Amino acid sequence: MYRQIADALKAAIDAGQYGPGDRLPGENPLAAEHGVAAMTARQALRTLASEGVAESRKGAGFFVIAPFTPIRRRGVARLAREQWAGGASIFSADDSRDLTAESSVLGAVTPPPEIAGVLQLEAGDHAFARSRRHIVEGRPVLLSTSYLPLALVEGTAITEVDTGPGGIYARLADLGFAPAHFREEIQVRMASDDERAALNLSGSTPVMKICRTAYTDEGRAVEVNDMTLDSQAYILEYDFDA
Repeated sequence: MYRQIADALKAAIDAGQYGPGDRLPGENPLAAEHGVAAMTARQALRTLASEGVAESRKGAGFFVIAPFTPIRRRGVARLAREQWAGGASIFSADDSRDLTAESSVLGAVTPPPEIAGVLQLEAGDHAFARSRRHIVEGRPVLLSTSYLPLALVEGTAITEVDTGPGGIYARLADLGFAPAHFREEIQVRMASDDERAALNLSGSTPVMKICRTAYTDEGRAVEVNDMTLDSQAYILEYDFDA
């Protein structure tokens, strides 16, 4: 029954009965209308929230969200050498929509142990870290933190707020440590409280965790990028030859 109620509400939204920002009927009116328990009506509303159709506002109810076309993240094309070596942002390969990036230089940090291990840092060594929050059409969609060996990048353009054309990978190439190979690991899990707040997620929306490591030709790991994506905002595309 909760699925039927959710589908009926979606049909009403598609028909224009409820528009972006409109409040949907509460669980008690829905329960009375459909002859079900309030818990069933609540599950219907939560289903719409989990599908990105509505959002829950504490103490106010559920409201219709404006439609959002998922970003197609082109996992291979975005990391191709000609992309960043030519001065383009890797994100420009993903989508033609305008991207706003809120960047923060975190400076010298003690990285998580697993990242320190990948970067082959000794005990007491620091990494240089920088973070970003990406916003598309007013919607926060991605959080990312890059870690690089501090001894490698200290005093270079990589430590500046604006790293210049081509970003971090082009600057690593300038230093003689151009990325030649990438590895991405993907995991889906429920968002933490901090992630929900930063990405404006409902409590039922999972996130995609992508951890990317950049390696030189010699196999040295020179960057680890820890990313958190709103799972409803992205399609992951990998296009490669057999």
